[in-house]
Amino acid sequence: MEILPVSAANRTGASDSRPTGRLRPTRPTCSNVVRYGQERVLTKVDPNETTDLAIAAPSWLIAVRAAESKKAADIKVLDLTGITSFADYFVIVTGANQRQIQAIADQVGLDLKQRAKELPNSLEGYNQAEWVLMDYGDLLVHVFSPKAREYYDLERLWRSAKTVEIPPE
Repeated sequence: MEILPVSAANRTGASDSRPTGRLRPTRPTCSNVVRYGQERVLTKVDPNETTDLAIAAPSWLIAVRAAESKKAADIKVLDLTGITSFADYFVIVTGANQRQIQAIADQVGLDLKQRAKELPNSLEGYNQAEWVLMDYGDLLVHVFSPKAREYYDLERLWRSAKTVEIPPE
């Protein structure tokens, strides 16, 4: 901390800047100053203790379980690792009607937010509910109507991708 002299004139607002012998501390310019009592104390960590990150399910599995909870049909997971740079996994599901498609999309978004702490980068097609696309960066969730799924046939388009086996609950 730097100590600067302060004159009586400076305290009263006058322009005379002769030092009077009193010293006043200047405020630090750094914005990350730690005040007394606000320090963080590091504690010892038990090496045998498990963390939430170590046992967390992959985000594609969370999306699959959410879709299953809303009775989605024909659920497929494609592993695109090494095939494309924009995503690692596609989750492709089918809903019977517009309401179910929106319910599936809502549940997937809610579960990924709560359990994986992930929010979508973008969400498209929700209002029309023919093909809802949820972009989570490395995960893309496609919720199709039966007609749109047959028309776009993403499984054929990405046939070089590996199909991931969904583990039983």
